[in-house]
Amino acid sequence: MSSTAPDARRPLSSTPVLRTALVWGGIVTVVLLVIGAVVGFLIGGAPGLGSALAGVAVSAIFLAVTATSILVANRWYGDALYVPIFFGIVLGGWLLKLVLFIVAIAVLRGQDWVDLVVFYVALVVSVLASLAVDVVVLMKMRVPSASDVTLPTDPEVGDRRA
Repeated sequence: MSSTAPDARRPLSSTPVLRTALVWGGIVTVVLLVIGAVVGFLIGGAPGLGSALAGVAVSAIFLAVTATSILVANRWYGDALYVPIFFGIVLGGWLLKLVLFIVAIAVLRGQDWVDLVVFYVALVVSVLASLAVDVVVLMKMRVPSASDVTLPTDPEVGDRRA
């Protein structure tokens, strides 16, 4: 094993952070779905209810795609083609999200049951809540500043100068 080859058996330090963000994001999404359903129904009746649920669901799905694509791409860690595979998967996920978001907005905008104001507010609140979850998770996780590296004089491996 060369001194620059990563240890493919050890998970990347970003994996627990992304998994925790997805779990807490899912919990927050469920809470927002319930709150959005109640508030949306009180404000706009059945169209408000459907619009709030659609806004929260669209936001949750699209925000989870990035973390999920990174987790999937990290499975190739240690492979010689890890970097192009990683960026291909993540960039492909972003492009897919962009196209699907435009299609979702175009389709939902023309529906009679959609209250655009309730949909927009639910979407924005869900995005802000997801960003808050990401910030809290990143601040609370204990990840070393220099992670996923193996030093050339690692005591477990021995001195590699020979």
